[in-house]
Amino acid sequence: MAKSYNKGEWSEIYVLFKLLGEKKVFAGDGDLNKIENLFYPIIKILRDEQKGHYEYSLDDGIVIVSEDGTELLRRKISDFMDMANMLLGIIRKSKGAFIATEIEQFMSEIHCCEVKAKSQDKTDIKIVLHDFRTGMSPTLGFSIKSKLGSDSTLFNAGRTTNFTYTITGHKFSVDETKTINAINSRQKFIDRVIKIQDLGGKFEFKEMDDSICRNNFVLIDSCLPSIMAEILLQGNQGGSKDLKALTEIISERNPMNYDMAYNQKYYEHKVKNFLVASALGMVPHTPWNGKYEANGGYLVVKDDGDILCYHFYDRNLFEDYLYNNTRLESPSQTKYKFAELYRGEDGNQYFKLNLQVRFK
Repeated sequence: MAKSYNKGEWSEIYVLFKLLGEKKVFAGDGDLNKIENLFYPIIKILRDEQKGHYEYSLDDGIVIVSEDGTELLRRKISDFMDMANMLLGIIRKSKGAFIATEIEQFMSEIHCCEVKAKSQDKTDIKIVLHDFRTGMSPTLGFSIKSKLGSDSTLFNAGRTTNFTYTITGHKFSVDETKTINAINSRQKFIDRVIKIQDLGGKFEFKEMDDSICRNNFVLIDSCLPSIMAEILLQGNQGGSKDLKALTEIISERNPMNYDMAYNQKYYEHKVKNFLVASALGMVPHTPWNGKYEANGGYLVVKDDGDILCYHFYDRNLFEDYLYNNTRLESPSQTKYKFAELYRGEDGNQYFKLNLQVRFK
């Protein structure tokens, strides 16, 4: 193999070793704490490799079986725990992309050829878990998120994630427009928005630029484009980028004029639905039919190497994890063409902001 991979990619192999070594995975709460009395025994892990499909079944040891049912190898469970601990140490001390020769040798022995298993969707690993509550043992696909490396993106940026606002309240001169667009401070997006507001400009959401992305949002909730536009604007006025904090601010303002008499959490509920969709199936510029690809949920590798399971069956815990651990990100302005004041062909003034959501 002898190929370099980053910490997030090596984390996929770490999860394979660790889960087989521990034979179970614990559920986590919204704040990344282990729930000691809620765990799922692992029956087998499935891997699709270039050379075929392999099953890693738990018996007295680990039994590796090919797709035609042939038993290829048996290894002690402790071998996998030992390799998990070794790989965790390597990941912690390494920087950037790196090679792990001893790990690659063990992978070769157990018919695991690729650090990152091939996948056409958001599934990184397929596991047969036993659920004590239902008595069922379904095959579920999980997406892996690792806190051992850099923070991963939940909702990726692109020109397709631009939101356009009409600027009213002040007719900006050519010189004022040039001054605003020339702001190049460390937080230039925020400073440009604040400058527009200081001069009397008001932001009114016009549209999401990409019709496919807009339709995906409307499929989740018809008001979601407007709600995310409010959150995005609030997040570019200084203060917090934390998605939960921003949602709470917008909820207090209640721009959609929901009936708040019964303390129903309209905004929180809709944002959580957006996060779940982004986590398990929806991407910006692909028409989405509401199907979740990673139908099991998330496996999160914590800083200390523990792995927590956010099972889709425990949807409330999964939603809380996403809601409590995400923030708005500021992507590349030059790449995605936003954050400049301009006048459209209709004579109106416009400004674009870009939506990207990252784990924190």
